[in-house]
Amino acid sequence: MKTQVAIIGAGPSGLLLGQLLAKQGIDNVIIERVSGEYILGRIRAGVLEQGMTDLLREAGVGERMDREGQVHKGVELAFNNKRVQIELEKLTGGNTVMVYGQTEVTRDLMEARAEKGLTTYYESSNVVLHDVKSATPYVTFEQNGKEHRLECDYIAGCDGFHGVSRQTIPESSRKEFERVYPFGWLGILSDTPPVNDELIYCKTDRGFAMTSMRSATRSRYYIQVPLTDKVEDWSDDDFWTELKNRLPDDVAERLVTGPSIEKSIAPLRSFVCEPMQYGNLFLVGDAAHIVPPTGAKGLNLAASDVATLNKIMARVYQEGDKECVNQYSEICLRRVWHGERFSWWMTNMLHDFSDEGSKDAETHERFMSSELNFYTDTEEGRRVIAMQYVGLPYEDLK
Repeated sequence: MKTQVAIIGAGPSGLLLGQLLAKQGIDNVIIERVSGEYILGRIRAGVLEQGMTDLLREAGVGERMDREGQVHKGVELAFNNKRVQIELEKLTGGNTVMVYGQTEVTRDLMEARAEKGLTTYYESSNVVLHDVKSATPYVTFEQNGKEHRLECDYIAGCDGFHGVSRQTIPESSRKEFERVYPFGWLGILSDTPPVNDELIYCKTDRGFAMTSMRSATRSRYYIQVPLTDKVEDWSDDDFWTELKNRLPDDVAERLVTGPSIEKSIAPLRSFVCEPMQYGNLFLVGDAAHIVPPTGAKGLNLAASDVATLNKIMARVYQEGDKECVNQYSEICLRRVWHGERFSWWMTNMLHDFSDEGSKDAETHERFMSSELNFYTDTEEGRRVIAMQYVGLPYEDLK
C-alpha cells in the first residue's frame, strides 16, 4: 500500500490532521491499535480554545459543535470564599472558549472520515515505523492476522505518550523534560445541571476543586487528592461532601448532586520531548507533550501541532517546498512551552502542596497566594490570564 502521509493514532489529533489533509487533496491513512468504540469511551476534557474551534470549522466538522457546544465568555477563580471573574471576551478583544467534550469532537471527526471513505485501520497490532530518516519511510502492522506494509512520504505520530512514535526516535536524539506533581484530580461525571454557567477554579486550604460541565444537563467536577488515593476510596457521597467544603458558600448552596456515571483519578504531570521531529517523522499532541489539566491546554496544544503540520504538508505538496518541514519542531515547541508554563503556573498557584513534605511548602503557599492576589486585583493581571486561557495565536510558517 502507498499513501502520502501515514498517521499513527485515531484520537482527535490524528483524525483532525487526516480531515484537514484530505480537504487539500493530500492522501492519508490512519493506523490505530484499539477500536473506535474504545476511543469514544475515553472521558476527556472539553474546553476548546478559539484557535481550535476555528480549526474544526476549517476542517468542516464544526456544525454540531456550534449547535450544541457552549460558548464561554469568562471563567472564574475562587479563593478566600470570594469569586473573581476573568472576562475572557472583554479582556482579549473578542476571543472566547467553547465547552464541547473531546469525545464529541472525536465522534464528529470519525463520522466525517467515514463519510469521505478515508482509510482507517482500527485494532492494528505490531505497528513499527521504518526508515523514518530516509526519503522512503514505511510502516508495517498486522490486521486480522495479516501483515501489511504502508509506504509513505511522511509519518505523523499522533499515538499518545505510550505510542510507538516517540519511542522510534533514538534516546540519543531526543531530550525529555518532566515534572510530576504530588497529587491527582479525582473527577466525577454526573447527569446533574452545572452549578455555574462558567467554570470555577477553586483554591482552598483543603485543596483544589473545579466545577465544569459537558452540557446543560451533565456536569464534571474535580477535587485534588493525594496520589495514594484510589477511586474505590471515594463514595459518591464522600465526593459531594468534600466538593461542597471546597466551593464558595453561595455556590455550594445550589450544588445539585446525583449518582456518578464515571469516576476516575488522573495524575498530574508536565512533559515535553525535544525535538518533535526526527527525519520525516513528526510527533503530534501527547506523543510529544503532556500538561496538567489546570490550564485546559492538552487537546488545544495538540490542535496547534496539527495546524502547523497541515500548513507544512500543504506547502510541500502544493508548492514543492520540502525544506519547510524543518520548521515544524521549532514552531510547535514555542507554543508548547507557553502552554506548559501557563499550566504549571496555574497548577502551582491554585493547588495545595503542603502534603509534599517539603520544608518550603509554607513559603511556597505564601508566594502563590500573593501571586493569585496580584494577578486578580488588577485588570492588567486578569488580562494576562485571559490571553493565555483563550489561547495564543497560531504561528505561520516562514
